[in-house]
Amino acid sequence: MAKVTLGGNPVHTSGTLPETGSKTPDFKLTATDLSSKSLSDYTGHNLVLNIFPSVDTGTCAASIREFNKAASTLENTKVLCISKDLPFAMARFCGAEGLDNVESLSDFKDGNFGKTYGLDFTDGAFEALLSRCVVVVNAEGNVIHAEQVSEIADEPNYEAALNALK
Repeated sequence: MAKVTLGGNPVHTSGTLPETGSKTPDFKLTATDLSSKSLSDYTGHNLVLNIFPSVDTGTCAASIREFNKAASTLENTKVLCISKDLPFAMARFCGAEGLDNVESLSDFKDGNFGKTYGLDFTDGAFEALLSRCVVVVNAEGNVIHAEQVSEIADEPNYEAALNALK
């Protein structure tokens, strides 16, 4: 269980992120067109999993914008923005912002992504939402970077995540 803070108050997650060097756990998430997506849909691509509580918060929105900007320069890399928001909310946000270099996915149906990756909040105001994390996966399906952001209101370390792809 990871210990992070929300506004300086301790909160906990259901486990710990996959370790660097480990195989990336499979997932089943819902795309904005309501289709199902799994890890196998991205075989052969590097992945940046930008994981956050809700697109309707300033920090989460900022992370989508920042990774969208970076995604336009990344070769063989898909940036997946993952939350428990409804796919409609993600589509609305990205459409209004003109963000088309990222792919939005939702864990709203069964919540197994959060459980498998150990990042569901188990207490606090954001209980049951996903913790702010970045997981970078190489084309072979191995985790090459994982960051659990220690204060939910803080942005992730974009530079460290993107440098892992070099």
